[in-house]
Amino acid sequence: MTRSLSVFKRLLVGEPFTSERQHSLELSKRYAIPLLAVNPISSIAYAPEQVFLIMAAAGTAAYAFSVWTGLAVAVVMLTVIASYRYTVQAYPGGGGDYRVVTANFGPRAGTLTAAALVLDYILTVAVSVAAAVSSLAVLWPGMREWREWACVIAIVLLTAFNLRGWRVPGRVAAVIALAFVVGMAALVLVGLVRIAAGDELHPLSADFTAVGEASEQTAAALLVLCARAFAAGSVAVTGIETFTTRVRFFRPPKGRNAAIAITAVGGVTVALFVGIVFLAYLVGAQSSSDPQRQLAGVPEDYVQIPLIGQLAGAVFDSRALVLWPVMLATGSVLLLAANTAFVGFPQLGSVFAQDSLMPRQLHKRGDRLVYSNGIIILAVAASILVVVFGGATFRLIGLYIVGVFLSMVLAHAAMVRHWRRVLDVERDASRRVRARRARRTAFAAALLCAIVLGIVAVTDYRRGGWIAVIIIGLCYSLMWFVSRHYKFVAEETELPQAKPRLPSRNHAIVLVSSVNRPLMRMLAYAKATRPDTITALTVNVDAAASRALLAEWERRTIGVSLTVVDSPFREITGPIVDYVKATRRDAPRDVVTVYLPEYVVGHWWQRKGDTRNYFPWSGWLLHNQTTKAIQRQLKYVPGVMIVTVPWILGENHEAPPLRRIRR
Repeated sequence: MTRSLSVFKRLLVGEPFTSERQHSLELSKRYAIPLLAVNPISSIAYAPEQVFLIMAAAGTAAYAFSVWTGLAVAVVMLTVIASYRYTVQAYPGGGGDYRVVTANFGPRAGTLTAAALVLDYILTVAVSVAAAVSSLAVLWPGMREWREWACVIAIVLLTAFNLRGWRVPGRVAAVIALAFVVGMAALVLVGLVRIAAGDELHPLSADFTAVGEASEQTAAALLVLCARAFAAGSVAVTGIETFTTRVRFFRPPKGRNAAIAITAVGGVTVALFVGIVFLAYLVGAQSSSDPQRQLAGVPEDYVQIPLIGQLAGAVFDSRALVLWPVMLATGSVLLLAANTAFVGFPQLGSVFAQDSLMPRQLHKRGDRLVYSNGIIILAVAASILVVVFGGATFRLIGLYIVGVFLSMVLAHAAMVRHWRRVLDVERDASRRVRARRARRTAFAAALLCAIVLGIVAVTDYRRGGWIAVIIIGLCYSLMWFVSRHYKFVAEETELPQAKPRLPSRNHAIVLVSSVNRPLMRMLAYAKATRPDTITALTVNVDAAASRALLAEWERRTIGVSLTVVDSPFREITGPIVDYVKATRRDAPRDVVTVYLPEYVVGHWWQRKGDTRNYFPWSGWLLHNQTTKAIQRQLKYVPGVMIVTVPWILGENHEAPPLRRIRR
């Protein structure tokens, strides 16, 4: 069984890498920077659509507010970008929101930020893959019927890709990111030029009328929907924080170069976001989460395609020569964004494990020099969310916003405190002016992010926000428990200042069930450890069998006294544990070493012609059950050491002859 699992593992991840190859697998600057840009840029593929999806609930007339909503989102994006510009310069060592919050608000707030970031990375994979499948379904409509399972297959492929330690070449990442930006820019510019020239761009959804369920409601309801659309569109901010975690990949001065990169990538993202929202408004494109109920006049077989697909079809007249590259670039950049989460989350999980917020196994690299445990956890969690929410991007966005903006609120609030501390000690006039400007920017970013988070908490709580709260709460509780446990273990195992006291004596107890070769091996090994006393112990559950054992013991003249303890209720484990505890109670400063036999069954092909025991799991089913039961009981008794002496069945091992063992 173990060998079969090993073969399967080798087929899945390949042969292990030596530690010397770790440096060659690290991200280079040429590879890192394009991937850093992928996260914020890829949000253009689904963020503008969220504005129109919410507005559809208020009817066609509400689309007039879509441009103003998009501009409000752009203000949030520009403010967050400006604040992060100061963050990367204040913390050029990197670390991201978690390090910033921990440094300024302490470990509890840092743990809350870490829990939010865990959800952020999980939703990055789920949302990006779901949006990628929706985009590619424009080219292959058959994918829509199996949307969630197509997402799961994509996640599995990304998992296998990263478990093998492979990396997307830097040139490929740069080409994909550039192709997407060029495609979106061409979409906006060509569309606006054609509209200015008098061409009528007509997406399919423009033929319908959005009636929604709130079209006849009051202005207050419309205001609420605008607020919801503003919050949903603010998902375009996602990915900017990635730059704060990878400042080390920039050339010196690292902070300044990272700030320039944030400005450039953020500026492109804001421009494309506003341009797509404006173009969609001009051509009358509509998006609805429930077309049959919210759009009047739709046929029964109508299928809602993503907003980018609608605009591309209208602007380029559904020409395959142009439509295919645009949609392929969109799907590719989204899958690349999901892949960056598979690179970033395991590394972040390693940081959390190093800080005792997650199990230490997440800090260890696997056979292919990647954090395999973190990759698997991320894949499983993202797959569960994709299946539960049916692979629908719109339904996942509500969860995504909670995790993203909770960490951003804490991070920018922490920067407000950071700049206040700087002002307390800084005396240079120009630096004080800069610190005041940075503090005002951080305060504005924290306020706007808090507004977005508050809108989602109030209006979208039933749409999935409560699930995000539960996930963050569970992650926080798990991190708190893990941190507390590791702290307790560290305190428990810390060496005292005084010289530690050694055990006074060592008492060896060898458990006996019958006189055989494994027993003689245990006795020989126990004697080799030079204990102060050695006792052979058996339990009397059958009087006739015990008398036969005593007679055989005396006949063999083994030379070690055999102690027999009675068991009125025919139990074996209890009397042995009681005897060991009594030995410890009589001499609290002594140590007791209990020797147990363990039968090891090899594989059936190692029998060398012996077909009497061909079942490979017989060692688990037919042997060692009593040994395991005794181990489970004795491991909780302080001052007791448990030694298992293996005997490999079916192999020719030399064993001590059954003769007297002299003391």
